[in-house]
Amino acid sequence: MASRIAFALVCAIACNTFDAACSAAQTVHDAAIVFDADDIAGTVHGPAGPEAGVWVIAETGDLPVAFSRIVVTDEAGRYLLPDLPAATYRVWVRGYGLADSQPVPARPGESLDLRAAAAPSAAAAATIFPASHWFALLQPPPDAEFPGTGTNGNGIEPLMRSRTDWIYHMKENCLFCHQFGNAVTRTLVPPRAGHDEATDAWLQRVFAVGDENMTAFMGMFGARRAAAMYADWSTRIAAGELPEVPSRPVGVERNVVHSLWDWAIAQDGTPQFVHDEISTDQRNPHLNARGPVYGVAQHAGKIVWLDPRTHTIGERKLPTGFSLGKLAGSAQPHNPMMDARGRIWSTTFNRNPDRQPDWCKEGSKHPFAAFFPLDAAVGRPSQVSVFDPATGATRPIDTCFGTHHLQFGYDEGQTLYLSGDSRVMGWIDTRVFDATGDSAAAVGWCPLIVDTSGDGRIGAAVARGEPRRPEQDLRFEGFLYGMGVNPRDDSVWYAWYTDGRGGYGSPFFAIPGGIVRMERGESAPASCRVELFVPPVPAQRERIEVFNPRGVDVGSDGIAWVAFGSGHLGRFDRSRCRDLHDAAGDGMHCPEGWEIREIPGPKFKDVERGGSADWHYLVWVDEFDVLGLGRNVPIVPGTNSDSLIAYVPAEQRFVTLRVPYPLGFYARGLDGRIDDEGAGWKGRALWANYGSFALGHLEGGDGHTPLPGKIVSVQLRPDPLAH
Repeated sequence: MASRIAFALVCAIACNTFDAACSAAQTVHDAAIVFDADDIAGTVHGPAGPEAGVWVIAETGDLPVAFSRIVVTDEAGRYLLPDLPAATYRVWVRGYGLADSQPVPARPGESLDLRAAAAPSAAAAATIFPASHWFALLQPPPDAEFPGTGTNGNGIEPLMRSRTDWIYHMKENCLFCHQFGNAVTRTLVPPRAGHDEATDAWLQRVFAVGDENMTAFMGMFGARRAAAMYADWSTRIAAGELPEVPSRPVGVERNVVHSLWDWAIAQDGTPQFVHDEISTDQRNPHLNARGPVYGVAQHAGKIVWLDPRTHTIGERKLPTGFSLGKLAGSAQPHNPMMDARGRIWSTTFNRNPDRQPDWCKEGSKHPFAAFFPLDAAVGRPSQVSVFDPATGATRPIDTCFGTHHLQFGYDEGQTLYLSGDSRVMGWIDTRVFDATGDSAAAVGWCPLIVDTSGDGRIGAAVARGEPRRPEQDLRFEGFLYGMGVNPRDDSVWYAWYTDGRGGYGSPFFAIPGGIVRMERGESAPASCRVELFVPPVPAQRERIEVFNPRGVDVGSDGIAWVAFGSGHLGRFDRSRCRDLHDAAGDGMHCPEGWEIREIPGPKFKDVERGGSADWHYLVWVDEFDVLGLGRNVPIVPGTNSDSLIAYVPAEQRFVTLRVPYPLGFYARGLDGRIDDEGAGWKGRALWANYGSFALGHLEGGDGHTPLPGKIVSVQLRPDPLAH
């Protein structure tokens, strides 16, 4: 039985004039921290006394994989690192305004007071600020320069019609892969003295990578004009310009306990990029209690896992018949999901996408192909695999449509819904597949057709922009991305990138974008019902501020929450719609269903409108109150700000849970698991991972050589000293 140890804390200095922090510390100076033999506890003293809202980090290499646990000090500078595995730890302090303290060795059961010094300069203090704070120093071209006039004009491509287009392109196509504003990206090595030299260096830097996408994206800006913007940014930083100072954790943000493990390390020691993780069935957070957490090492074509009980990792190569170009031999798993039996489903390449099965095509007797044939997948032309951890077996499932993200429905068929095609919304009846092994019998899809005629069914349809008679419906396209299923009615919701021809004032397909709702009905495909909802667009359409829907999820209350890459969180309540008939087919018929909130964070230099310099990959609704902020709380990854950001609807406030070490926490998907309902906060956790493509950008990296990625457990206890 763990022994209990208590010790009294005293103030580090005598204060003649108390500020609020010192006063609070004096009030509790006689309080004792009670902790167990597997905890480390103490107080953090800084130059002016106890330090509130700073992180205490314990890390060890004694376990099978590197492990660390991070907590935050309370108002009196006290901390408690709970439930540490037996090992020797390096314990140190990180906090805004402070220099990282020297690590001190300690073992569980010890009391340990720590001392931290002020950062020697404002510039030194800023080195640990989130990437988004540095990125916010970037200054996009002013409104007056748009639309662009091309190479012989102002250097901005005519494709860029507005400053919103530029900001969208800058965020989506840079932050999609990695953080921007971290030490590697904000620094030119060696430094360049003049603006022209720095501009040339930025062009060389981008093109030297040899990535076709990076080269193409720079060209869409007007490469030299974009490089000049980045050169101005990095030059100002090199000259000493600093970002605004982030706030230290306050309130419930100080109750966080982060646990981090290295994972996805190949047998030869090579770190592998993991796109997403999954710990449980998102419909039943008790499934796989205390079991391994799984991920997909996308470029390596593997399922990987961590067992948090034994601190061990494993992997399994996914078989594939795909052999096209540089992706030869890799299944390219993108997104994992766990079913009710604990199996891991993922979107994968199982075959060459050019080899579309005949049962998908025109002339097939397959009921869905007869209704809406698919001669090829359009979007991400992958398929699906299912891996069974109990047996180690993997089975491929063929699809006619492209696949990307996936979510299970609540129906008896255990339907797996998928995004990833630009024309249809597809699914797999997993019980039919389990019973028959027949992909054709299990697969179905609904076309993207809005019932503009209002007759209650999908009828003859024409494409957007074509002449349309009143009795005809409207067919539209656009990439379907992050998605969620409504537990109330099993409707499926998708983040939707318009095809750019919607007349919203932008050539880019995600301005503003929207969400799509789909119901299969009882006799799909004929019973399919598709609805499109676009956030309110201002009369001056070049001033669109909310754009780039990345993901949508739906809570048990039926409310859809949308993460926008523009730096906004959208709430959509379909029950508020006065009229669900979208006669125009533009999705703008229910502005009353929307509420839009700006997510906290610094804005770009001289940009007053719109969201922050942060970017939000997906959204996950905590339907079961796993984290402890309440049921149906939406949580978005602060992909460029080392954070998870929750919005508490009952209190109308945001809570930012920062992962301060190593810098570079870049989460995509996340989920929550309850290991023990009776164990309080200790029996539940939210799970995420470091999902940056550029693992060499993580803190301590050289910008090129990959460092191990991390799997992260996030817990909220009742107070910063709960053990």
